[in-house]
Amino acid sequence: MKKVALGIVALALAAGFTTAQQQVRVGIAFDAGGKNDKSFNQSAYEGAQKAVKDLKIDYRDFEPSDPSQVGQGIRKFAEDGFDLVIGVGFANTPAISATAKEFPDTKFAVIDDTPEGANTTGAVFREHEGSFLVGYIAGKTTSTNVVGFVGGMDIPLIHKFDAGYTAGVKYACPKCTVISNYVGTTPAAWNDPAKAKEISAAQAAKGADIIYAAAGASGSGVQTYVKDTKCVNSAKLPTGIKLNPMNVAIKNLAKPADYKAKCVGANDRPMFFIGVDKNQNFIGDSDSNPKTLNYGLTSMLKRVDTAVYQVIKDTVDGKGWTAGERQFGLENNGVGYAIDEYNKSLVSSTTIKKLEALKADIISGKIKVPSK
Repeated sequence: MKKVALGIVALALAAGFTTAQQQVRVGIAFDAGGKNDKSFNQSAYEGAQKAVKDLKIDYRDFEPSDPSQVGQGIRKFAEDGFDLVIGVGFANTPAISATAKEFPDTKFAVIDDTPEGANTTGAVFREHEGSFLVGYIAGKTTSTNVVGFVGGMDIPLIHKFDAGYTAGVKYACPKCTVISNYVGTTPAAWNDPAKAKEISAAQAAKGADIIYAAAGASGSGVQTYVKDTKCVNSAKLPTGIKLNPMNVAIKNLAKPADYKAKCVGANDRPMFFIGVDKNQNFIGDSDSNPKTLNYGLTSMLKRVDTAVYQVIKDTVDGKGWTAGERQFGLENNGVGYAIDEYNKSLVSSTTIKKLEALKADIISGKIKVPSK
């Protein structure tokens, strides 16, 4: 009996060892800003954590301490025998492409770009499509007919956000003005909230009452400025800019104490920010009460989490992996807009109905959203 029992134990241990051997190892190198940037990187991290839970992968990650270190973790993951190495952000593309040539049996992926190599894949997004929809919301909501856009690094990728947003604003409000500025021209632009806050103040001085940030961790500077400023006043607007009647739903919405303390006049109108990548609506809640006025109008959802999860799942399954470019747009929920308890009182059902119609028109090709 002892021999039988020992044999069963040995078989069980062997089976467990085999399972452990078969566990897929995934390494992720994040972009500047890190996995807790509440935006692009964090969305990627959440997709990976879902994969850890659902797919039981062996997961590791690397966060650069400064922009010059982006990509350093990639080769280390490959040398350590990881099955899949993911670079979050286009800055990882050169390192991924180079390392993929040296390790042809390892799979590699880049989020936001398409690397070179038969063992690589790239997830790219049609950010301009989602940005068009949040731009439409801004155009329907603005009280000044002036809105802002704050981009992170001044590159073609962020120009897509800018172009789509501007087109959506103009579709809803042909007379509206869109002011666009960028934090910088180097990777440091993704992590400079102070500069983004300065830009927000300059845009507000020109009449902007809604500001959309596509700037990584720098976007927190826009959100901070809007929450601190709370409203625009007609007496402080540039010559020629007049306030529109306040949206009835917003006018009747209960206001948080900080707003009532600062913005009580008939010539005051609320300011709003628009979040990006993740649903950042909750950041606009200043009193822990979703039923009062929220400073977050909506968020443009860029489903980086979905892309990361799908690439990992395809690697684990061994079926869906494909080299080359993978596109994520409105038709496969790769981008979109956020409505939740924090902003459902700010965006009317009529506007949502129109947004869904616009979404269908974009998917069908009836509306062609510019990407630059």
